Amino acid sequence: MNPYILTTLFFGLGLGTTITLASSHWLLAWMGLELNTLAIIPLMAQRHHPRAVEATTKYFLVQAAAAATLLFASITNAWLTGQWEIQQLSHPLPTTMITLALALKIGLAPLHAWLPEVLQGLDLTVGFILLTWQKLAPFALLLQIQPTNPNMFIFLGLASTLVGGWGGLNQTQLRKILAYSSIAHLGWMIIIIQYSPSLMFLTLLLYFIMTASAFLIFKANNATNINMLATSWANNPTLTAFVPLVLLSLGGLPPFTGFMPKWLILQELTKQELTTTATMLALTALLSLYFYLRLTYAMTLTAPPNNITRTTSWRLFSTQYTLPLAIMTTLTICLLPLTPTTIALITS
Repeated sequence: MNPYILTTLFFGLGLGTTITLASSHWLLAWMGLELNTLAIIPLMAQRHHPRAVEATTKYFLVQAAAAATLLFASITNAWLTGQWEIQQLSHPLPTTMITLALALKIGLAPLHAWLPEVLQGLDLTVGFILLTWQKLAPFALLLQIQPTNPNMFIFLGLASTLVGGWGGLNQTQLRKILAYSSIAHLGWMIIIIQYSPSLMFLTLLLYFIMTASAFLIFKANNATNINMLATSWANNPTLTAFVPLVLLSLGGLPPFTGFMPKWLILQELTKQELTTTATMLALTALLSLYFYLRLTYAMTLTAPPNNITRTTSWRLFSTQYTLPLAIMTTLTICLLPLTPTTIALITS
C-alpha cells in the first residue's frame, strides 16, 4: 500500500478514536466511531484475497448495524428526555439499546459471532489493530453510561467469559483462538466497569500488552495455525523458551502479569458482595487456560521432522525488528511485583 495512503488511514483511525474520546454529544461520538470504521476497512481489504474481502464485508455490515442502532437509540433518548449529552442518558430503553450496540461493536457475547470469522480473514497486523485500538472508543462510551440495570453488564460479562472459553477449545487457527481470548478478556472488563472504572482501564491496558506480545510472537514465526508453531524451535529457540510464560500470562496464572487484573477484579467483586459472580468468573478462566496450554504444548514440547537447512536457520542473521517483541514479552511476564504500586495509582 502507498505510504501516503497508509499514513492517512492511520491518521483517520487516531482521529476517529480521539473524536469519540473527547465528545460529550452523541452525534459527535457516533461520527468518531464511523470514522474509525471507515479508516480500518481499506487496511482489512488491502491483500485483495477473497477471504480478506469477505471478512471486510462482514465487519462493515456488523459495524454499520451497530452504528445505526447507536444513532437510533441516541435520537430516541433526545426525543424522550430532550438531551443529547452522553452523561444525561437516563431512560432505560435508549440506555439498553446503546449498551447492546456498543457490545456488538466490540464483540461481547452473545453478540460475538462476527469477531472470530472476521479476524480469521485478516493479516496478523490488522487483526492486532482490530483487537486492541478498535476497542478504545466503544469502551470510552461504555464508561460514561450509568446502566439502569447493573445485571445486564454482569450477564454480558459472564456470557463473554463462557463463550470465550468454550469457543477456543477445539480451534486450530491461531487468529480464531486470539479472537475467543479477546471475547473472554472483554467479559472480565465489562463486569468490573460499573464498580471500578480505573480497574477496567488497567485490565484493558494489560490486555493490550499481552495481546501485542502474542501477535508479535506469531508474526515472528509466520504462524497462522497450531501446526505451524511446532517449527518454532528451529527458527528461534530463545523466543520459544519464553512463549509458555507469555501464554500462561494470558491465561492469568501467577507469577505473571496476567494474574494481576484477574486478582484485583475478583477482589473487587467480593467487596461488592458478588461472590457467586466472582466464583463463576474464576471457573471460566480455566477454560481459557486450557487452550493456552494447548498452544504451549504445540510450540515447546513437539519437534516435527526438519531438514538440515531448516534446523540451522536460527543461526543466520535476522532482519526482523525485535525490539517491540522484547519489550512486550518482558512486560507480559514481569509486571506482577508492581501490583502494590498499581493499586496505589488506581485508587489515588
